[in-house]
Amino acid sequence: MPTYTEKKLVPYTPAQLSALVADVGKYPHFLPWCAGARIRSHVGNMLVADLSIGFGPFRESFTSRVTILPQDPEGVCEIKVEYQNGPFKYLHNRWHFAPHAQGCLVDFYVDFEFRNIILQKAIGVVFTEAVHRMVAAFLKRARVVYGAPAVEISPAAQAAIASK
Repeated sequence: MPTYTEKKLVPYTPAQLSALVADVGKYPHFLPWCAGARIRSHVGNMLVADLSIGFGPFRESFTSRVTILPQDPEGVCEIKVEYQNGPFKYLHNRWHFAPHAQGCLVDFYVDFEFRNIILQKAIGVVFTEAVHRMVAAFLKRARVVYGAPAVEISPAAQAAIASK
């Protein structure tokens, strides 16, 4: 039952990062291990998507319902993912984007378990590094889509956020 959470201060706005994460159809272009993405439906702030993931000899597809919550009066954006069908016993995923004086505080959470014990053991060995690389891929994508930030976040500010 791998669980991963990461808090990171990034020099982009909550709206920019929310739009980036909500653009599920583009995932295969930049996200490690994402072999394919298909949007089944997109109505209002909710979409249903199929993702295909692959690492090593493993290839799996799953369906999720993605809810993109509109920016609230404080500038907070959130994306929630509800697992619907596929190789998992369960999958819980949430992105929370809050305004910060230096940009945006990203709070990412994922928790899942594969039905297949072999697959579960294989991912368990590399899970933390894999998810860390996926979060980093979104931040690299932000640079591509929105350009280099005007100011970089200092390592001290990053460490202060991570320790909270």
